Amino acid sequence: MPAEPARITGVAAGVPFIAVPPTTGPSSAAPIVVAWHLMDSPRTEAAFAAALPLDGLDAWRIYLGLPMYGSRTPPGGADELMRLGYEDAVLHLYGPVTSQAAQEFEAAFADLHGQLDLGDGPIGMLGGSVGASVAQLVIAQGDLDISAAVLVSPMVQLRPIVEANARQFDITYSWSEPSLEVARRLDFVARADDIARRGQPAVLLVIGGDDDPSGVREPAEQLRESLAGRYTKPERAQLVEIPGMGHALAQEPGAEPAPQTKHAVEVDRHAVQWLRRHLL
Repeated sequence: MPAEPARITGVAAGVPFIAVPPTTGPSSAAPIVVAWHLMDSPRTEAAFAAALPLDGLDAWRIYLGLPMYGSRTPPGGADELMRLGYEDAVLHLYGPVTSQAAQEFEAAFADLHGQLDLGDGPIGMLGGSVGASVAQLVIAQGDLDISAAVLVSPMVQLRPIVEANARQFDITYSWSEPSLEVARRLDFVARADDIARRGQPAVLLVIGGDDDPSGVREPAEQLRESLAGRYTKPERAQLVEIPGMGHALAQEPGAEPAPQTKHAVEVDRHAVQWLRRHLL
């Protein structure tokens, strides 16, 4: 197998990225996989690229940084993010992060085409937790034809995630009409038609055995069933559970590249198999 090409680091239309060229070299037909990291560890594009490098996949692998994380962390750092979360996690974190990431994708992708000389190969998406929510937004409301997606411990429905976090931190989140509107926008079980509408992208949901049942696992199962019921080939929507895996894919603090955990290795293997099958 050819050695992995050197990584390219840069900024595309204001979005920080790390890109890894195809193992056999760039070409006009090379597939392109775009990835978004978690708010949990790994919480930057560099850390996510280390956790899920998609080893052996002969495709462009492009890891984008989320707004408010990594180099775009607000003054005050992690403490400020925690404060915003306690103040209103939906309106100050989940809502703006996902909305901005989806909105800025089109311009960033166009800029990446110019910087990296990307071709017109099939496009895949990879996302972890809230990054998976961004991937689903891009698929549901964007204009690109997405061939495949791998969603890891995905935020499929916002409301169960918020309520699971509230139980974990022993707080009560008070829903308002603005926050309920964000929750409706980020309810991809309800928006399954939007995901299926453009070519029925092949979707693999990867969940952990230790993921929160009501916050992650049950919504992921519901999305798989909803997509399979809409697809002419139901097998294009599948779910895999990795025993013992929790929500984080890397050790804390999760901002810098770190050795893969055993569960990240397993996720990477499933992701490569799925993307190779549906992109190459």
